[in-house]
Amino acid sequence: MAGTAPPTAAWSNWAGNQRATATAILRPTSVADVTEAVRDAAGTGGRIRAVGSGHSFTGVAVTDGRRMELTELDTPVRVDVDRRLVTVPAGMTLRALNELLAAHGLALPNLGDIDAQTIAGAISTGTHGTGAAYGCLSTFVEALTLVTGTGEVLRCSATEHPDVFAAARVSLGALGVLVEVTLRCVDAFVLLAHERPAPLVSVLGELSTLVAAHDHVEFYWFPYTDRVQVKTNDRVPADDRPLSRWRGWLDDEFLSNTVFAGACRLGRAVPALAPGISAISARALTERRYTGRSDRVFCTPRRVRFVEMEYALPRDALPTALAELRRIVDALPFKVLFPVEVRFTAADDIWLSHGYGRESAYVAIHQYVGMPYEPYFRAFEEVAAGLGGRPHWGKLHWRDAATLAPAYPSFADFQAIRARLDPDRLFTTPHLDHLLG
Repeated sequence: MAGTAPPTAAWSNWAGNQRATATAILRPTSVADVTEAVRDAAGTGGRIRAVGSGHSFTGVAVTDGRRMELTELDTPVRVDVDRRLVTVPAGMTLRALNELLAAHGLALPNLGDIDAQTIAGAISTGTHGTGAAYGCLSTFVEALTLVTGTGEVLRCSATEHPDVFAAARVSLGALGVLVEVTLRCVDAFVLLAHERPAPLVSVLGELSTLVAAHDHVEFYWFPYTDRVQVKTNDRVPADDRPLSRWRGWLDDEFLSNTVFAGACRLGRAVPALAPGISAISARALTERRYTGRSDRVFCTPRRVRFVEMEYALPRDALPTALAELRRIVDALPFKVLFPVEVRFTAADDIWLSHGYGRESAYVAIHQYVGMPYEPYFRAFEEVAAGLGGRPHWGKLHWRDAATLAPAYPSFADFQAIRARLDPDRLFTTPHLDHLLG
């Protein structure tokens, strides 16, 4: 196995709240290497966990077995511009994929706000952006290839092993090692971004109209205030209003990262200042409009570390969820330093997708690293679960198989596929046992 490292290799995720020590690090360079590693682990009773960039807050990548990193996996890159299809190694990052697509005049139809994840990690946890007409990134998957727990190299799509395809597009890595992904793209496009402050009550009052009127809508509520920052992105024919380098640095680097990091450190040291900091933050980012290449508008730098919980709710449950969340925040024995993010997605047909069978509103709550968060997150989880919410697989939550099964109509179907593809639980971890049984 190429790239095998000594044992006891330590690992932590981006937020630093998940840590693990693997017995070995596997860095395959070919699909044959992956197959060999799987069969070797199966023969010795070992466990393998494929990991990406560590941008999940849960223990989804934590293992005390063999950790497999796919950064050196060399499968052919194939770009079919006419059919708007691209086939890439599953360990490629979204950032590298965006550059590859742009060089061929293509783009993904939608993205989240972070591009550091690997493609495999992003689709396996249901990573999503915002936009009423768009599902999670996994809905762009046209086909994928995985190495199963029996060592089989299985290619699946809507016409090849369609049941596996329905399960594997959001699988938490429980079905096998994703080695190659084919994505359906669109022609490269330009977005017009409009960001503006607004009262929360007015945004909720016009929410249906707002979401329907724009390609992509999200907003951030600042705790202890009645203010939000609204962001809409819409496709336009020309990049004729680019953001100046100075304004981009001021808003995205200095205010959103440097100044905000300092404010969070101050709020952590003197919690009583948190409401005032939130009020200032709500007014620090003023209105702006600009155009840019789609992925550069969708994705923004995130240098301030935090932990996060996110729930997908039936869209009509959002006002109730936010009202309850405001009460929770006001009643906490500690302060919240991060704004709350709200996004919207379309329904899809992927078995373990948060958007399976329904249009969703996503509510993401955060807390600055080093600050208490569990009572805050647990209180909101109780509200969200009561409203039919489904937790994001890559964000903190405390749900288990017994409570997740009723939330996902095809949960039993997924378990059946898992039993077939990984009969000896080669890819399981304590976290997956908790989630899937």
